[in-house]
Amino acid sequence: MSADVKGEINIANDVLAELAGFAALECYGIVGMASSTLRDGVAQLLSRDKLRKGVTIRGAGEGVKVDLYVVMEHGTNLSEVSHNLVDRVKYVLTTMADVQVDDVDVHVQGIKVRT
Repeated sequence: MSADVKGEINIANDVLAELAGFAALECYGIVGMASSTLRDGVAQLLSRDKLRKGVTIRGAGEGVKVDLYVVMEHGTNLSEVSHNLVDRVKYVLTTMADVQVDDVDVHVQGIKVRT
C-alpha cells in the first residue's frame, strides 16, 4: 500500500539541460552539440560530458524555454531534423522530468559530414 507524500520537487536547470542534450543526440541528423557562442565563426563540437553547455534553459514555475545549439549532418533536411528534435526534447522533458515545455528553439551552429 502506498501513501501520498506531500512535498515539493525541484529540478536544477543543469539536469534539464543534460536531459535535453542527450535527447538531442538520439535524433537522426544531429552530429553533436555546439557551444552557444561561435569562436572565429566555427562551431566547436562538445564532448558528451559537456552537453549542457550546448543547451540553455530559461524560465521557472509554469514552464521552461529551451535553446539548443546543434551541429547537423550534411545532406539532411534541416527543417525536418529540427522539427523532430523539438518534438523529442519536449517529450523527454515532459515525461522524464514532468516539466512543462513552453518553447524549444533550435540554433544550427554548423553542418558537418559524419565520418
